[in-house]
Amino acid sequence: MARLSREDRQIALGRLQAGQSQSAIARHFHVSQSTISRLWVRFQATGSVADLPRAGRPRATTAAHDRFIRLRHLRNRFLSASSSVQALPGPHRLSDQTVRNRLHEAGLRARRPHRGAVLTRRHRQNRVQWGNQHLRWTVRNHWRHVWFSDESYFLLQRHDGRRRVYRRVNERYAPNCVDEAPFHGGGGVMVWGAINTAGRSTLVHVQGRITAQRYVEEILRPHALPLLADQDAIFQHDNARPHTARLTTQFLTDHHVQVLPWPSMSPDMNPIEHLWDELDRRVRRREEAPANHRDLLQALQEEWDTIPQQDIRHLIQSMPRRCRAVVAAQGSHTPY
Repeated sequence: MARLSREDRQIALGRLQAGQSQSAIARHFHVSQSTISRLWVRFQATGSVADLPRAGRPRATTAAHDRFIRLRHLRNRFLSASSSVQALPGPHRLSDQTVRNRLHEAGLRARRPHRGAVLTRRHRQNRVQWGNQHLRWTVRNHWRHVWFSDESYFLLQRHDGRRRVYRRVNERYAPNCVDEAPFHGGGGVMVWGAINTAGRSTLVHVQGRITAQRYVEEILRPHALPLLADQDAIFQHDNARPHTARLTTQFLTDHHVQVLPWPSMSPDMNPIEHLWDELDRRVRRREEAPANHRDLLQALQEEWDTIPQQDIRHLIQSMPRRCRAVVAAQGSHTPY
C-alpha cells in the first residue's frame, strides 16, 4: 500500500472531521482502511498527524524539497530522477534513489509510457466532432452494418519488450540467454483485411508499395465489393493517401458504396487494430516460429481464419464506448 504524504494526511483528516467514512477515504487514497484508522487514532491522542519520533537515519529532504520534486515531475512526467537532483536549489547531498523514494511516496512510479499518434489541435477537434456525431449509434442499428478495414505490416522478427528470458544474475550475455535477431526485424509482409459482426474478409497479401490504382484493382474490386453487396453495408477505411485519392473515391461513388467518414490519426477508434495485435500474438505463440516471409504469410492467414467470430463481434460492440471515450477525453488519447 502507498504511504500517505503530509499533505494527504491533512486532507484525509479534514474528510474525517467532515464525517466521511474511513472506507471511502481509504479507497480515494488507495490505502488500507487500517491506515486511515491509525491516522485518526493518532490525531485524537496527539492532536497531530505528523510522524511520531523514531530512531534511525534522519530524513534527507525537507518539506520544501519534497514539494519541489513532486511538482517538477508532475509538470514534466518524462524527467529523470538525476535531473531533479541537479535542479534542486540550495546545498544538498541527495541521491537519485532518494528522489525516486519521494516520488513513490507521492504515488508516482516510472512506467513504460503509452505510445500514441501525434495529435494536433485540429486532430482533437475533428475527433471530438466525429465522436459526438456517432454517440447515438447503436450496434444493432448502425455498427453491425459497418465493415472495418485496414492494412498492417507484420515483422518476421519483432522486439517489442514482451518476450522474457529466465536467467541468473551473471547470465545476461550467455549464448542461451541472448535473443538474436537481425536489425529492422528481418523484413516482413503487409496484409489487408476487413471485419464485420457477421464475418470477415480473406487476408490479402499486399506486395510492394500500395497506390490508389493498386488499392482499387487488387483490394476494393476483388475483395471489398463482394462484402458490400448489402444495400445497408457501410465501408470504413482510414485517411491514407491511397484511400482518399480521387481515383478511389470515384470508384466507390460509381459503385454506390456508402463510406463512413473517419477522423485523421484515430487508430484507437478502429476495432481492427486490436485484431491485428491479437493476430500478431497468435503467430508469436506458435511452437515453430516462421523462418521466412512465405512462412510468415502462411501463418498469418491460418491464424486469421481461426480467430473466433465472437472475438470480432466483441470488438465491434465496443464502438459506442469508444465514441464516449474520445468525447470524454476531448479528442485526446483514449484507453483503446
